[in-house]
Amino acid sequence: MDALLAALADPARLRLVTLLAERPRPVGVLAELAGARQPQTTKHLQTLERAGVVTSQRSGQRRVYALEAAPLRDLAAALLRLADEADRYGGPGTTYDRYGRTLRAERLAAREAGWADGRSFGFHRSLAAPAGLVWRHLTEPALLAQWWTPDDLRMHHLVFEARPGGRIVQEYRDAEDTDGSGPAAGRAEGVVEDARPGERLTYRISPVLPDGGHAFTAHVEFGLTPTGTGTDLDVHWQLTDSTVGSADFVAGIEIGFGQGLDKLAAALAAGPRHTDSTSRRSTT
Repeated sequence: MDALLAALADPARLRLVTLLAERPRPVGVLAELAGARQPQTTKHLQTLERAGVVTSQRSGQRRVYALEAAPLRDLAAALLRLADEADRYGGPGTTYDRYGRTLRAERLAAREAGWADGRSFGFHRSLAAPAGLVWRHLTEPALLAQWWTPDDLRMHHLVFEARPGGRIVQEYRDAEDTDGSGPAAGRAEGVVEDARPGERLTYRISPVLPDGGHAFTAHVEFGLTPTGTGTDLDVHWQLTDSTVGSADFVAGIEIGFGQGLDKLAAALAAGPRHTDSTSRRSTT
């Protein structure tokens, strides 16, 4: 497949393939139709033959080339599979497109300081776990780190002090940067305001801009309500102190935090088999 792609990448060779798709042709005719010299055409045809996309045979004083359709069909099928995967509804490509649309809209709106003040976001999840276990996932750093990022990021460093006045520090990296060698993808800092185990958690948190300033302040409230099957979790965000440079962060709240909550729901639905061991490990 690599040899075929390399052979077809040259416009002159692709032109020869197009001509051979019509009918088998000798080298001289191909050179004339392609507007090229015969020695160059011969070299291109030899490359295509080594890639398996054409065959040749001598007929009298001529060498006639013909197109092999099977490799092209295999390539077309492989490309179609890639396209189908990229277009898969709900997959990473769909999320990327959705974020792109939101990002463009927020950048247009961010014309002056305070542009997003008062904006709010609400989230609800019905979780298959008791309120005490949900609380641990909201406040214990090792458990919190498992879900508190969008799908394309991972927590690299986390401080969460679950008491009024306690510090919050997030530093995250690309999800595939497993050894931490790449640059940090982002950082946020905050303070816990209220922590009532199993009931209510509130904090304020601010993404850090490249210049060290804060993009905005998010006032976040978690409410936990026990149900017959687990716990209803309601989360409310409200923004203040928004800067012009905060548009990229605002655009990611609904998608990114929503993905995090989906990961939380999945972890709790899977059961507590890793809870005790992971909660003892710190995030660094």
